[in-house]
Amino acid sequence: MDPIYIDYLDAFDIEALALTDAEILAAIETSLKAQGNGQTVIEPRVHLEPDASFHGHFNVLRGYVAPIGLAGVKVVGDYVDNYKLGYPSEFGVLNLFDPRTGVPKAILDATVITDMRTGAVTALGARHLAKKNSKVLGHIGARGTAYWNVRLLDHLFDFDEIRVHSRRTESREAFGAKLEADLGKKITVVDNWRDCVEDADIVVEASRLSKPEPMLKTEWIKKGAFVVPYGTMSAVELSLTDIMDKLVVDDWGQCKSGKFGSLRAHVETGRLSEQTLHAELGQVVAGLKTGRANDDETILLWHRGLSLSDIALGHALLMKANKEGIGQRLRFA
Repeated sequence: MDPIYIDYLDAFDIEALALTDAEILAAIETSLKAQGNGQTVIEPRVHLEPDASFHGHFNVLRGYVAPIGLAGVKVVGDYVDNYKLGYPSEFGVLNLFDPRTGVPKAILDATVITDMRTGAVTALGARHLAKKNSKVLGHIGARGTAYWNVRLLDHLFDFDEIRVHSRRTESREAFGAKLEADLGKKITVVDNWRDCVEDADIVVEASRLSKPEPMLKTEWIKKGAFVVPYGTMSAVELSLTDIMDKLVVDDWGQCKSGKFGSLRAHVETGRLSEQTLHAELGQVVAGLKTGRANDDETILLWHRGLSLSDIALGHALLMKANKEGIGQRLRFA
């Protein structure tokens, strides 16, 4: 047997590669289009909760993306109290394989990959489902994926106003300062949910609640808004889906089952079902289902997180790493 090698990219390698906003969006768009065209396999994510007192769990995501010829498995921990240790709330590892032989191809730090690909799905959803002239963003949450949500959304829309809020004062202030430095524009930091999201054109709810609690009030959402709730624990009212003209998800197979997710109660009560679902985002990106039809439509996107996005972004990082000579090559067998 010929020697088998795997590529290894750690957090420092991924930082050095410095993928541009356009590169990130292009990679994720490729995976969404492949999903819409039926060129992928998505296995429902599974969870491991070692001990409820640890206030966290592991997600295991699995998938295959035919156009890039890779299968992958990502394991990511999601621990809400990690900030007390100075850690991000999520740590992840992505493993990539040859889908024809099962030969391991690469191991990547997936912590930042998780953040970037989540932000890219939010932004690409907005590209197809938000008003083209959206000028006000209201973003709840300041950790984990929050930065890339705001950065990639602003890359597409160049907002006139960006409002952010999170529960802890020091967290939201630091978040606002980082965004101001990186985006080069004023960020409005607010101390409550209502001032953050009321009358915003795009509303993203990425809170880190320890248990479901209806913090985001339906009455604050204006007609024509694009709303993206995706916290692990629900922070929205049951009535939120009642005002929506279109309900879109990233993958119905994952959204319709499991114990976690911002719209879990809406699925359980039938408010979100195969009958009320408009489309999966991949179908919209591939042109198989309509996106926004007019400025009056109020549209919701719920994304649980796709293994396909991790695989596509991992592939993009590997291709750039090979060109630039970044990373390590390890003997596997």
